[in-house]
This record gives sequence, structure tokens and C-alpha cells, in this order.
Amino acid sequence: MADFFNEGWSLWIWVLTVLAMIGCAVLLWSQSKIKVKVGSDGKPLPVETTGHVWDETLQENNHPLPRWWSFLFYITLIFGAVYLFLFPGLGSMKGYLGWSQVGEYEEEMAAGEKQYGPLFNKYLAMDIPTVAKDPQARAIGERLFLNTCAQCHGSDAQGSKGFPNLTDKDWLYGGDPATIAKTIAEGRNGQMPSMAAAVGNDQDVQNVANYVLSLSNSPHDPIKAVLGKPKFAACAACHGSDGKGNQAIGAPNLTDNVWLYGGGLANIIETINGGRSNSMPSHKNTLSEAKRHLLTAYVWGLSNVAQGTVSQSESEQFLHNVKVAEVNSQGNAKGNARDSSTQIK
Repeated sequence: MADFFNEGWSLWIWVLTVLAMIGCAVLLWSQSKIKVKVGSDGKPLPVETTGHVWDETLQENNHPLPRWWSFLFYITLIFGAVYLFLFPGLGSMKGYLGWSQVGEYEEEMAAGEKQYGPLFNKYLAMDIPTVAKDPQARAIGERLFLNTCAQCHGSDAQGSKGFPNLTDKDWLYGGDPATIAKTIAEGRNGQMPSMAAAVGNDQDVQNVANYVLSLSNSPHDPIKAVLGKPKFAACAACHGSDGKGNQAIGAPNLTDNVWLYGGGLANIIETINGGRSNSMPSHKNTLSEAKRHLLTAYVWGLSNVAQGTVSQSESEQFLHNVKVAEVNSQGNAKGNARDSSTQIK
């Protein structure tokens, strides 16, 4: 409520809220004036009706409101007024206590950083291969991966169509620790333009597609592949004349059998005709440097099995140790209180 660009909106909400509460209070007060009428003999007179009649004889009586109900309504209005005074609710007013969702979030993040920061910073001082060998670091990295990367690359990091497999040795931009760290921090934008016009007509596209398949010894038409080789010159600027790609610009190697968007003649023709566009977001502002360091080590370890494999037992043991440490920390805090009172790839 505190981020209005125009003060008029804040005033509008303030006025509507206050008038609505006053209106409810006035309505309740007016209805509480209705009393049960009694005759001269002291006996209650027949209850008046609202004048509404349904199904010939069904009428609506006009009984006074029960006092207990009226009191609860008044309490609700008082509670609402106190709440709006203490907390933000009336337009841009911040409330007497100054509470905000952002402030609470920042406090919780600061508390988490205070508790876990030293653990993360310990690994920040180590190089990637060393961190990748550490069971605790790998367990932390795995959970960072599941929270941050698994939505695209999968929980097993083997990717899917359009999302790279991180468990093999095939890297678009390079698989060394420094490059992986840069990819996580800055993200990547991969663009391949449509090459149909540069290659020629539909038949030329089919010929080039067969030539591309021949580079990886995939099933293809050898005659069309021979015809497509000269046309491949239009692709060589990025993929190289040998088709081995260029990691500096993220151009994939066409001579292996790894296909980001799927191999086969139909998929390659689709790629040539329509091009491809893909991106991986930057995590510089969502993950601290220490967390990115741990995540880099985990991802690097996925394709360097001897250096980066973490067993299930090691992961479970680490999580058990963390839970024990948290319980002990909470116990110590209570005891002190008693004492005082008494697209990577």
C-alpha cells in the first residue's frame, strides 16, 4: 500500500475505508434503537413485520438485534480501527508500528545470513574442485540446484528439449569452473537466426540438414548430404567449417550426438527454417556470491563424477547434522532466557 505513484489513490482508499467503517457503526447504532414494544399491561405487543410477504402468508418479523450480536459487531469495528492504526492498511499510511512485508522479509533474510553465512563463506575461500569433493558442500549445492535450477534442467539435471543436460561433457559455452560461475551469475542468451533464405530453397534446406546429420554419423541421405555441404558454408561462420561449434558464442558442436532441440531430420529442418532463441536468467541478484560458488561446484561436479559425486547417505547425514545444530541452537537460546529470568550449459 506504500508504493502508490499517485497520492490520490492513497487518499481514495483512506476515505472509502473510513466511511465504510463509520457507515457500519451508524447502521448498527440505528438498528439497536429498535425495542420490543409493550402494552399498558406490561406484556410484549405482537412483533412488527417489515411488510414483506412471501407465499401468501410467510412474513418477515422486525425483531431487535440481539445485544450479544451487537456487542460483537462493535468489537469488530474497534478491532479494525486499532489494526489500521497499528499496521499499514489505509492507503500509503505505514502504521504506528512501522511494520511491512518487505521489512519482515529483510529481517528473516538477515537472520538466515547470520546463521548460515559463516558456513557458506567457509566454502567461498576454497576452489571449485575442492568444494566439489566436500560432502556437505555438495549436499548444500544439490538443494540450491533443486530450488533454483531444477525447474528447467530437471531434478536429475539431465534437462529436456531446449534445456541442456548438465551431467555430460557437452557444453555450449564451456564447462570449466570459471565459465559455469559466469553463466550462473550473468545468465546466457542464445540466438540462432533463421537460415532458410541464406541456404536457398526447401530442397537446399533438406540437403543441408542431411549434411549436418552426416557430421555426427546419424542416419541421413548420403547424396543429399554431399549436395548440402557447399551450402553449409552459410552456417560455418558460427559452427565452424568442421561443424565443431564455437563456445565463445555458444554455437553448438554438430559433430557429436548431443542435440539441444532434438536430432533427426525434421528437427534440424525446423531449426534451419525457424531459427532458435533461448535464454537463461541471471542469478547475480537472487543468489549471494557464496551460494553461487557452491552451486558452481555442484554443477561442475555433475560432469566430473570422480570429483563431484555425493552419495545419498552423505547427503542425509549432512541434513541430520544441520537439524541437530538448529535444535541445539534453539535449546541454548531458551536456556539463556531462563538464566536471565531466573541455461547453465
